[in-house]
Amino acid sequence: MVKTKELGIGLLFLPPYSPNLNLIERLWKFTKKQCIYNRYYEIFSQFKAAIDDCFDKVKSTFSQQVKTLLNPKFQLFEKSANATA
Repeated sequence: MVKTKELGIGLLFLPPYSPNLNLIERLWKFTKKQCIYNRYYEIFSQFKAAIDDCFDKVKSTFSQQVKTLLNPKFQLFEKSANATA
């Protein structure tokens, strides 16, 4: 069994609730903004079709926006001993 240290992989633990660090949460927020905000769908099938259409356009129409949105590079901060209020 290969160990993570041998592969040069480090584990970073996320806080229990960190939607900004979860890439799928970012994609869902983008999708809601594109097809749900300020829109009314008479029936569920229209709502579902709008979401499906948005997901279909992720690799074509929205590719540049999604590419920057789903960037897995995060800014990390060292733990600070002093807290400000």
